[in-house]
This record gives sequence, structure tokens and C-alpha cells, in this order.
Amino acid sequence: MNFVQSERDALCDTALEVGEDAPTLSGDWTAKDLICHLLVRERSLIGAPGISVPFLSGVTEHQMKRLARDDFAELVERFRTRPWLSPVALPKVDALVNSLELFVHHEDLRRAQPTWEPRELDGRARGTLWKAISKQGVFLTRSADVPVTIRRTDPDKPGDALKEAVLQSGPDPVVVSGPVAEIVLFLFGRAQTRGLTFDGPDDAVRKLRGADLSL
Repeated sequence: MNFVQSERDALCDTALEVGEDAPTLSGDWTAKDLICHLLVRERSLIGAPGISVPFLSGVTEHQMKRLARDDFAELVERFRTRPWLSPVALPKVDALVNSLELFVHHEDLRRAQPTWEPRELDGRARGTLWKAISKQGVFLTRSADVPVTIRRTDPDKPGDALKEAVLQSGPDPVVVSGPVAEIVLFLFGRAQTRGLTFDGPDDAVRKLRGADLSL
């Protein structure tokens, strides 16, 4: 099973475990709201555009409210199965658009709970996340307006050289170092991270950490 499908399954398992009213790191969304968001994103031709186009957000909210009338466990199991009538039915598209999305939202469920701890990810998962964040991180950090480099401290295999990726070029960059999972969550604007260090000019570090990091 590839990383995206295993993360989809794990997210669903966690959602059922914490329950539909559990909080998440996605604003004031509950676990049920989050599952409805993910279903609209993948399966609603009229609702999905409003996720990224503000003036269509009302349509998205309406679609989510309609889904929320359904049983939570049924919604979770619906999301567990990758839809056939959707671009994500293609494995390469699924990997491109969902590797980070599903990981981050799974952690939104996990890390909103009081007893959360970082997961131990295998080398395949870490490699998948690194490949994705090295590309998408370019867009996530644009608003910070400072040079940014990310540096992994958890190689895929013991003995591998540490990897770096330049997200925003320029002199005296802020270097964000740590486990790749924590780097991903920081760049998606989540404050619940562990093990990250920030090196660089103090003003630039403050600017990056205070920026609205999002797509």
C-alpha cells in the first residue's frame, strides 16, 4: 500500500477513535467537519472550488452542511475509499495532491488531542513528505518575504546525508531544521510542532514565524 492510501486509512481510523465531536487544529472544525471538508474537496464538482476561491466559499459551506446530516461513521468509510469519478482516482494525481493534505489533516486530528505525541514514520513516509514539501514549500513560504531553507534531521535511512531544500532564495536565509513531519506542519501554519530549530537573522526568523504560511 502506498503512503497516500495508508495515510487515508490511518486518518479514518483516528477519526473513528476520537469521535465526531473531537476538536481539530483546523480552526473551530470538529472531526466531522474535517471529514466533510475532505469529502467535498474530492467528490463535489460544485463545492470543491470554494475551498480556494473565496467568493465561492458559501457553496462549499452549503455542501459541507448537507454532508454533516449523515452518520459520521458512514462518512468516514465513504472517505476511506478513494473515489473513482475524481482526478484522485489516478494514483499519480492522488500522490501529488494528497500526500501533504492527508498527512496534515491526520495530524490536525491527532495533535488537537491532549495526549498527542509525534508519530514514528518509516523511511518511505519521510521520503514522500520531503519530496512533496520541497516543492510545495516554495508556495507556502512566499508571504513570509524572507529567504528560507529547510533542513532534515531524520534521513530516510541511517547514514544518509542530511538533505536541504531552498524554498526562497537570498542571502542570510532562515534555516528551519528538524524532522520532516514537523517541518511540514510548521509550513502549513500549525503551531503544535516539536524539535524544530530556526537559525538566521533574528528579524527574519520573527518574520517567518509570524507569517501566514498557507496556500
